[in-house]
Amino acid sequence: MEQIMQYRQIGKTGKKASVIGLGCEHLDRKPYEQVKETIDAALAHDVNLFDVFMPGEEIRDHIVKALGNRRKDIMIQGHIGATDINQQYDISRDLPTVKKYFEALLRKFGYIDFGMLFFIDSEEDYKGVFETGFVTYVEQLKKQGDIHHIGFSSHSPVTAMKVIETGVPEMMLFSINPAFDMLPAEYYVFDYSEKGFGSDLFRGIDPKRAELYRICTQKQIGITVMKAFGATKLLSAEHTPYAQPLTVHQCIHYALSRPAVASVLPGCQTAAQMHDVMQYFSVDDRKKDYAEVLSRVRNDFKGSCVYCSHCQPCPVEIDIAAIHRLLDTARLDLEHISASMQMEYAALAHASCVECGHCEVRCPFGVPVIQNVKEAEVLLG
Repeated sequence: MEQIMQYRQIGKTGKKASVIGLGCEHLDRKPYEQVKETIDAALAHDVNLFDVFMPGEEIRDHIVKALGNRRKDIMIQGHIGATDINQQYDISRDLPTVKKYFEALLRKFGYIDFGMLFFIDSEEDYKGVFETGFVTYVEQLKKQGDIHHIGFSSHSPVTAMKVIETGVPEMMLFSINPAFDMLPAEYYVFDYSEKGFGSDLFRGIDPKRAELYRICTQKQIGITVMKAFGATKLLSAEHTPYAQPLTVHQCIHYALSRPAVASVLPGCQTAAQMHDVMQYFSVDDRKKDYAEVLSRVRNDFKGSCVYCSHCQPCPVEIDIAAIHRLLDTARLDLEHISASMQMEYAALAHASCVECGHCEVRCPFGVPVIQNVKEAEVLLG
């Protein structure tokens, strides 16, 4: 069956987004050829919305080069406050630093369709944006035409509602999936493993999340979706909180069924993954139905790395998320650890773990990071 892209209005922006976009995060540190193949596949499927939060210069250059004269065919969510400190993703509210990184992004792309206030999850985040010159700078960018619309990214329904009440943003990037939506709002999405996925937590969609969707609908705040697959945990028979894993298409369908949602942005990192995601438009509706899966819940995500990088920064610059990705893959078949995996591990420039424990204190999921880093050295070093 022919795949035909669908489009939805992004709130009151007047812009229409493809209901499936592309989150470019996982193209970071990939070869240019892979970036180009993935972007070409996205454009071949009429994707018109890319999320570019990554602060590194190389990935931005790769995307610009891959787009070529097709920049006009897509809209970009570019994040204001995403910085690159010691090769690690970081959040900054320091205005000179913010300007340095965002204006470099502007030079690459010429203009940014949606200037996103980056990562507003806490009261501290809120004050760092709305009680400083940060928001004034962003509003000036819009007046100058450097950004066309103001948005923001968040994982917290309570903080997100507070941001919306300022009247500044027209849209938001929010984490939506069938696990996060069921958590009480007071549980930060990266903290829910502290109490697991007991039946006391899963009693339908959390009222504050439902209220957020209602407010977005009422105020015409368009939503684009990140983390639709829960860092792939919802797709895993081992890690899903439900009795069986969901499929990619069920997760996409769930997100698109939320009020005010315009587009889901899966983090495809190959052309093949992009093509697989796009089967959403041709699979039978019964294969998109997630209701039966959601009716059965089990425990839990605790102790499992979801590669969120909340453990960062590391004082000796260990890329903890990258090491855990390799370690998790290696554990699937300890008898056949490939040379390519060992080479990828060797290419991760870092010093030896000093066992300071800062990562474990910050980890929302109780991951034994120090122990795992040592295990990775034994298996892959």
